[in-house]
Amino acid sequence: MPNDSAIGIFDSGLGGLCAVRELSDLLPCENIIYFGDTGRVPYGTKSRETIRKYTNEDACFLLSHGVKAILAACGTVSSNAIEVISDITDIPVFGVVNDAAKAAYNASKTKRIGVIGTQATINSNIFKRKIEAIDDKAVVLQSACPLFVPLVEYGFTDEGDEITRLACEKYLSHFRGEVDTLIMGCTHFPIIKNAIEKALPDVTLINPAKEAVKTMAEALREKDLLSKSGKHGTIRYFVSDDPAGFSASAEIFLGKKGSIIAEKTNVALS
Repeated sequence: MPNDSAIGIFDSGLGGLCAVRELSDLLPCENIIYFGDTGRVPYGTKSRETIRKYTNEDACFLLSHGVKAILAACGTVSSNAIEVISDITDIPVFGVVNDAAKAAYNASKTKRIGVIGTQATINSNIFKRKIEAIDDKAVVLQSACPLFVPLVEYGFTDEGDEITRLACEKYLSHFRGEVDTLIMGCTHFPIIKNAIEKALPDVTLINPAKEAVKTMAEALREKDLLSKSGKHGTIRYFVSDDPAGFSASAEIFLGKKGSIIAEKTNVALS
């Protein structure tokens, strides 16, 4: 696999752009291909069978571009279907669960840890199982936050947005005094980190995308797969629906103005 091949990242919509931002900051010379399945977002409300079907199609799209590694920057996929990707390719495959669980356990002083995510992620119990595998005496409290993804996708991300504040209050109030660390188990959630922090001011927040990117960078370095070009890498964005809408919203995730052009692709929709 050529070192200058791109790293593939995908998500059900925009949330995986958090990983794109982390990766481009950490490894600026790497080329990236991002796919956001905007025609079928959100994944978190779908059945496990459907999530696995979509994951296979998303991964096949990235593989068709000759990527050298894949990051499933989606908590729902990482919780329910990461092995689907490993079954169809020999390139390195990464998710956003394992390293977040380890980081949360290491950060927690009380070993009382909260997890928020989509309904599918919470139903999978994957973060709970990973943390309890480290320490079976750890206490893990979980809560699905189904409104967070559409709030982020539709731009309700300003620090003072009243709708987002109320959603945080509804979903997070029961964590107060019960946990000292919280895993934001969906890559959309760090976009409303400030609102989450206000709801839980004394809780350490774990960003799974950031933890996953650090692990991926180290693994690619060990496998001698990092770019040796010395040039700033390129990023291509693909979506399954509404590229103009994606480009406008992507500015929220990437902090860039007017520089994001998305291409529409015909990944199978059903």
